Amino acid sequence: MTITITPAASDRMRHFLAHTPTAAGVRFGVKRTGCSGFAYVVDLAETLGDGDQMVDVDGVPLIVNDKSVALVEGTVIDFQRQGLNASFVFHNPNATGECGCGESFTVG
Repeated sequence: MTITITPAASDRMRHFLAHTPTAAGVRFGVKRTGCSGFAYVVDLAETLGDGDQMVDVDGVPLIVNDKSVALVEGTVIDFQRQGLNASFVFHNPNATGECGCGESFTVG
């Protein structure tokens, strides 16, 4: 599994992990939602579950469920600030389209 985290995203994830020392890592995956089909999920994971894979990405323990691996393989995770807004931004080579608001995506 190849997922890349930019320095800005890594700093943000490390910040969250430092404030929650009991977390097993950062969960990254997708869920079915939105007008295009899938939305990204980034959250702290308290434990590893059945079907979870953990990969160390530049010192950040990233946890991805088996069901999400094929949909996020090759994704670059960035963290950007624009004015008062700040969010993770995803560059996913598997996404073939996005909804107009950018909240969800579709694959082939």
